[in-house]
Amino acid sequence: MFAVLITSFLLLAVISFAIYRRQHVSPGESANRILSPPPSLFADSIEQEQARLEAAQLEKERAEQRGQLLSRAVAGDKAALREAHQSGDAKLYEEVLCAFVRRAENEKQVFALASYVAREGSLPVNLKLAEAFAESWRHAPDRRMTAEMLHVAALAGDAKFYQQAIETALLYWRERKLSDMTAEELQQLIESEFWLLPPDARNSGAGFLLKRKLAHVRRELAETKTVTSEE
Repeated sequence: MFAVLITSFLLLAVISFAIYRRQHVSPGESANRILSPPPSLFADSIEQEQARLEAAQLEKERAEQRGQLLSRAVAGDKAALREAHQSGDAKLYEEVLCAFVRRAENEKQVFALASYVAREGSLPVNLKLAEAFAESWRHAPDRRMTAEMLHVAALAGDAKFYQQAIETALLYWRERKLSDMTAEELQQLIESEFWLLPPDARNSGAGFLLKRKLAHVRRELAETKTVTSEE
């Protein structure tokens, strides 16, 4: 019985001391308890700031790279095209290639640029380059340049533009501006270059219209071949 009384007394003393401490916490200690966030919030804040600084540094480096590559493009350094492509930034490559297209002042320079890009294999042809090449081709639509024009048009990967290219080539052939190209050669060229278009372009709505156009061209040129052989 005496032990129970002692234990109860000690427990009551501990509880009383705890209540006393709670009621007499100093203002500074209380403020620290209220204002101090959990340690994890400090860690999160540091990580977020570090991520922000790294993103800002990366953006600065990209801006510097873009400026350097565009300056080299204006100067005619074609190695800038490869570097822009290797960066993996499709938008940057598009800008650099467009800078080269704007720099091309005559047909010879347009042909040289298109030949370089097409010959590299890994370098994409964009629509601006294909349009510039097609425009230059109109001034010299011979057999060899027609093949080059259709090749570059297909590499641009745009089904609608490729259809426009074959329609123009067919029109020039009808007008006998491609007198050194037979109907069979033109048909084979048009159909073989079609397969350079990416699958998504061939299977798109524009690709469907292009296939219908190819069927029409095939019939027209086949009829022409028949008439020619009968003569």
